[in-house]
Amino acid sequence: MIFPPRSGAGFIPAAGVFLILLVLGPCAAIRSFPDAVLAGFSEAPEYRNGVDCPAGSAGPATSCDASLVHVAMTLDSEYLRGSMAAVHSVLRHASCPDHVFFHFIAAEFDSASPRDLTRIVRSIFPSLSFKVYIFREDTVINLISSSIRVALENPLNYARNYLGELLDPCVKRVIYLDSDLVLVDDVAKLWEMELRGNRVIGAPEYCHANFTKYFTDGFWGDPVLSGVFGSRKPCYFNTGVMVMDLERWREGHYRNKIENWMELQRRKRIYELGSLPPFLLVFGGDVEAIHHRWNQHGLGGDNVSGSCRELHPGPVSLLHWSGKGKPWVRLDQRRPCPLDHLWEPYDLYTWRGKKQRLGFLGYSSFLF
Repeated sequence: MIFPPRSGAGFIPAAGVFLILLVLGPCAAIRSFPDAVLAGFSEAPEYRNGVDCPAGSAGPATSCDASLVHVAMTLDSEYLRGSMAAVHSVLRHASCPDHVFFHFIAAEFDSASPRDLTRIVRSIFPSLSFKVYIFREDTVINLISSSIRVALENPLNYARNYLGELLDPCVKRVIYLDSDLVLVDDVAKLWEMELRGNRVIGAPEYCHANFTKYFTDGFWGDPVLSGVFGSRKPCYFNTGVMVMDLERWREGHYRNKIENWMELQRRKRIYELGSLPPFLLVFGGDVEAIHHRWNQHGLGGDNVSGSCRELHPGPVSLLHWSGKGKPWVRLDQRRPCPLDHLWEPYDLYTWRGKKQRLGFLGYSSFLF
């Protein structure tokens, strides 16, 4: 099914289309949007299981195979380059890459349809085991309130709230990953993290962070609202990297619990930051703490200036450019932060040199 492009983020202006065709040549005039995009990506190297990996099933991998590592990510035109780099990093460092299955959540009305995105992924990763699910934006659009940064209001940012319903019911457990990160370690190690007791999610926690700043004075001044944590001792955690037990999620109706807080936010402003605070309200103080090495976040700077950041002390298994600045944008603008060069080896977009020769400002400036 093909949906028309929309205006705003993800829309390709006429001038952008002209520049695409100018670079690709006259024959590109008969090409569709995904063909133009494909011309900018190279096929990823093929990564195969090592000798110590368990034998796989005889047929193609399926979403219901519990022996696989299941990874969920969103997929859209705006962050496509980041998503492909993230997938590349997972495969490159996986001890058993054939045992990783990707669940991609694509917006229904993105400028690239889910069918187009499926073609693009398959062309870049011919042997990848994956499935693309369609996220209906009207599921959440009326629950989204204004945020400190417009990008945080994108409905696809809220797709993680609906993984229990979007993914096949047979999927019992999943690792959720944002699109602006790369792994530098084996994803199987993250997959093997135990969620003890009845915990639904696991994530690196940051208990030194000022938790109160994530909610308004009105929230903290209301004894009923602020008392939601009860005896729990909540800590900040970043929802860009989570291990999720989807069985417990579905049984506990956590989608509804998150939506209830979003509905309250529409009536009475209790936070400023997009999709994160409802997760803090529902799970804060009841998260399985995972080592900080699995989310070296904040490399994109804050949500306003996107300034350069340094790594947190300690070992690193995952680098996360959360915040305003994205490495592919800064690299194309020739104003990279030092750590952006750690993302670059996983970048499969090869059109940059052509754009620079033509004086283009960057990938995001006209393509997406």
